[in-house]
Amino acid sequence: MQKTYKKYFPVFALPTLIAFAIAFLVPFLMGIYLSFCKFTTVTNAKWVGIANYTRAFSNRDFPSALWFTVKFTVVSVILINILAFLLALLLTRKVKGTNVFRTIFFMPNLIGGIVLGYIWQLIINSVLLATVGADITSRAGYGFWGLVVLMCWQMIGYMMIIYIAGIQNVAPELIEAAQIDGATGWQVLTKVTIPMVMPSVTICLFLTISNSFKLFDQNLSLTAGLPGKQTQMMALDIFNTFYGRNGWEGVGQAKAVIFFVIVGIITFTQLWLTRRKEVEG
Repeated sequence: MQKTYKKYFPVFALPTLIAFAIAFLVPFLMGIYLSFCKFTTVTNAKWVGIANYTRAFSNRDFPSALWFTVKFTVVSVILINILAFLLALLLTRKVKGTNVFRTIFFMPNLIGGIVLGYIWQLIINSVLLATVGADITSRAGYGFWGLVVLMCWQMIGYMMIIYIAGIQNVAPELIEAAQIDGATGWQVLTKVTIPMVMPSVTICLFLTISNSFKLFDQNLSLTAGLPGKQTQMMALDIFNTFYGRNGWEGVGQAKAVIFFVIVGIITFTQLWLTRRKEVEG
């Protein structure tokens, strides 16, 4: 059987590898090359070296968008994971109607980001107009917390399902043994349950960090970076640089490469740190 698998492996793997190369690998490598070029189309690219990277860092919109994105990511990741884990704990205690609640909490994840942005824009603006006589684009703080609320509402249910799967895989014998030894509920949670669900924590942290950094459509539809680009995240800044300023396509591509490197370093560092905890758990 092993010889048969090896014989036909290229037949089944080759189409996927070709599709991967055409759809991802080639555009990715071309994008890195174009980040060092001045261009309007891929056929008229002119090599300019690191000039695009210099202009990217000298453009004050980019550091501002990076800082806003980092703040948003930190707050969102903490809130989403804490609330999702608490919901998972509640919904694994055999409460009546558990399956209904799981479905309800998961449903926002099925709605597209653009639609979510416009829905929450209407909700938040109606609340703000009724209370302070303003809208979400009048102050950067309103936009920031609006994005946080939207992200939490969309992602908590998804992360909750992953945490539920992890909690349900904790052996009941471990919890019973801890309780027999006199462990309190808090000690069982921190010394048994959380270490045993670290694989779920790894997945949830990776998904929330990467999705928070890459947030684009919700940002575009909810605030569009207003007021004065103060709520513009990195993905939206790259989009506006690439399509909104003539002759800045190379700078937008350079920002995209920088963005990729930053997100890659952060996510791989997070994976390394949390996987070490899995081994310890």
